[in-house]
Amino acid sequence: MASRVMTALRVKATPLRAFEAFTAEIGQWWKPNSLFAFTPRAPGVLSFEGRERLIETREGGKVFEIGKVTVWEPGARLVFGWRQAAFTSDMATEVEVLFEAVGEETRVTVNHVGWDSVPTEHVAKHGFPEPVFLARHGEWWRVLLGRLREHVE
Repeated sequence: MASRVMTALRVKATPLRAFEAFTAEIGQWWKPNSLFAFTPRAPGVLSFEGRERLIETREGGKVFEIGKVTVWEPGARLVFGWRQAAFTSDMATEVEVLFEAVGEETRVTVNHVGWDSVPTEHVAKHGFPEPVFLARHGEWWRVLLGRLREHVE
């Protein structure tokens, strides 16, 4: 099985509202993390360009494509590619986000897979052994989902 990060939390919103906040409002709640930057330059603002791709737009308007959207099911599921500028063509990770109603809340689950395609010595992993890297990346996703929850509520 591919190495992966999985984390989830509940937000006080419908699945559709949680999906809309994750996609249409990502630039408002997403905060960069210098350890997991997409490019070595100053971070920009994330946004989904239509239902096609996730991008980071830096000051001055330069755009970096983080990944293509492969599944767009409002209120249910979102899947997109995830790469850093230093990734080679054979390095591919993918993020799947699930939105599941739980009573009056929505469980938002992030599965980030494919980290085994990125060598341990790659700059993106900072030399961390695989378990340490995955734990650190999982912590960051938990922080991000917490920010999503704050934004929605």
